[in-house]
Amino acid sequence: MIKVVTDSSSDLSPEIAAELGITVVPLYIRFGDEIYREHITITLEEFYQRLVSGGVHPVTIQPSPGDFISTFEKTAQGADGIVSIHISSKMSGTYNSALQAKGLANVSCPIEVIDSQMVSVALGAIVVAAAEAANRGGSMQDVLQATREAIAKTRPVCLLDTLKYLQLGGRIAKAEALLGTMLNIKPIITLKEGEVVPYGRVRSRQKGLEQLTSFVENNGNLDDVLISYATTADDARALAERFTPALNGKQVRYMRLGTVMGVHVGPGSIVVALREK
Repeated sequence: MIKVVTDSSSDLSPEIAAELGITVVPLYIRFGDEIYREHITITLEEFYQRLVSGGVHPVTIQPSPGDFISTFEKTAQGADGIVSIHISSKMSGTYNSALQAKGLANVSCPIEVIDSQMVSVALGAIVVAAAEAANRGGSMQDVLQATREAIAKTRPVCLLDTLKYLQLGGRIAKAEALLGTMLNIKPIITLKEGEVVPYGRVRSRQKGLEQLTSFVENNGNLDDVLISYATTADDARALAERFTPALNGKQVRYMRLGTVMGVHVGPGSIVVALREK
């Protein structure tokens, strides 16, 4: 059996991870001098409450090589191989930590560490594809092929509700954030070659949700759609219901947006990732 490992920036819910046998290594979140492990010592509800309440703006911290060594050694028991799939190396040092751990872990099975070039549920969609291949009894090469194909066929977009958190994270200037807020601009971003790039801008949240809908409905032959929401599930639930027919009855899954994206995009944001067949 091939085992699949990822990190918590994939935003996969504990239920989905357990269902598919995916091992998730938590990232860390730091508020000033206080450091927490995502999902372990701080919940997402607590994270968003602290993010909104002001004070110190948080930063995320990659897992250490030691975190991955212990994960690999535990996961390797009874495994024929491990495929470890992670957030874009251009966005985090998580991939490098896993790569270091690969050479240090005391395991007898092979380990392959993959840079997904993605984050959030786009990474999650890739990890799900790998886990499904593993659960079908696929070999190491089968799972690696499924992973690489999923990377090539997965695309995300993210609608932001405010420019405030891009400004707090140093991604845009304060004046630009202020002007965008005054004009009620809602940016939409995507990923290209592992980096965040603009996708578009709209003048209302409703227009933004319409853009997310068009993004999915204009791409036929879909194999999976995952949605991640920051603080309000209503829009995610409505989008999931609308997208389900495009998957020929396969359920669209939605879950909470984690700390890695949440720090930069803030409350009210919503990510949609599609994977083509």
